[in-house]
Amino acid sequence: MKYLSNVTTLKLDDKKCIGCGMCEIVCPHAVFSIEGGKALISDRDACMECGACSKNCPVCALSVNSGVGCATGIINGVLGGGECCGSKDCSCS
Repeated sequence: MKYLSNVTTLKLDDKKCIGCGMCEIVCPHAVFSIEGGKALISDRDACMECGACSKNCPVCALSVNSGVGCATGIINGVLGGGECCGSKDCSCS
């Protein structure tokens, strides 16, 4: 599933990354891959800014402004009974 292109706040500091693979394990949309002993953002536009990667990174190599992306919009829409995130470009299927 893709969300809005080129809007995610996801950042990876490859100098801090130790290649543990935790980001790849916890990411619900397979945004990450491990290559050459380091994490790579392989599909940035699939990021829904849930924050699982940054919260589970043992060396703080990842940052994301969780609570601002489509994940929050979908949750708020379900709880409020409205649209998923208010964007006609956002797919909630």
